Amino acid sequence: MIVKSQHLNQSLFGASLEAIPARKGFGDGLLAAGNTNHRVVALCADLTESTQMKAFADAHPDRFFEVGIAEQNLVTVASGLAATGKVAFTSSYAAFSPGRNWEQIRTTVALNNQPVKIIGSHAGVSVGPDGATHQMLEDIAMMRALPNMTVIVPCDTHEAQKATEAMVGYSHPVYLRLAREKTAVVTSQQTPFKIGKAEVYYEGEDVTIVACGPLLYEAMLAARELAKHNIRAEVINSATVKPLDSKTILASAHKTGAVVTVEEAQIAGGLGGAVCELLAAEYPVPVRRIGVQDRFGQSGTVSELWDEYELNAPHIVLAAKAVIERKAL
Repeated sequence: MIVKSQHLNQSLFGASLEAIPARKGFGDGLLAAGNTNHRVVALCADLTESTQMKAFADAHPDRFFEVGIAEQNLVTVASGLAATGKVAFTSSYAAFSPGRNWEQIRTTVALNNQPVKIIGSHAGVSVGPDGATHQMLEDIAMMRALPNMTVIVPCDTHEAQKATEAMVGYSHPVYLRLAREKTAVVTSQQTPFKIGKAEVYYEGEDVTIVACGPLLYEAMLAARELAKHNIRAEVINSATVKPLDSKTILASAHKTGAVVTVEEAQIAGGLGGAVCELLAAEYPVPVRRIGVQDRFGQSGTVSELWDEYELNAPHIVLAAKAVIERKAL
């Protein structure tokens, strides 16, 4: 297994690997952006601490707007602020934004191509005990379908911070999807990040694993296990789900001839759907999609739920072996 990026966390796979919620990286990035750019404003729907907007709100109370439990107003007010030249960030749980206000996002933000930055926190089954109502699994598909909308799913706190700061100068609407629980810190401050660019973390020749979000670390663990069986997996961090980095993914598919996608979301319309659409049009190869298979969530611990929905490293290993067998047919 060849490590492609020399800027990954040096403790990777070590006992000292740190775990920090990705949403903290968002909070740090928003505060840094607000400190250097007076046009940055933030709006929240009564979840300031949970979504990590509090540091910005405390530092810049004149640029923070608490709209209360009114997610439809959250994005429409933000769209108006963006139209006046402000860099507007909104935050709520993903179950509520975009879950509750998708039509307002569609009409006031996407249709008008207003560069509002929509933060959907507490996404995926890793919300854990909160159960199905709060485990937003459909949001990637919902937002990816909107014209003008960019969709980013960072893997850890460093990537979330970089994405947040990059979004400030980005002239289109963006949806940033964040998990609640602590996420393995895979990257470092030096790891490259650019909106629309996927990064190859491991080089391989037998199978491509394209992942995003917290499950990227599980994909890397799977690649490490596959290497013990002389299977060389190429691992790609596709933090930007839309626009997909077609060049990087196609180049890898040409090299390996088999693809596994990994995401903590419904497989319908998510990262796996985007990759399958690309490959079907440009270079058909066998694909297996790791994700939630047309089910709702349920209460449980993160490890229990990842195993129940077959999202973790052992299931990624099985999917990789199965897709390799298919390319030989």
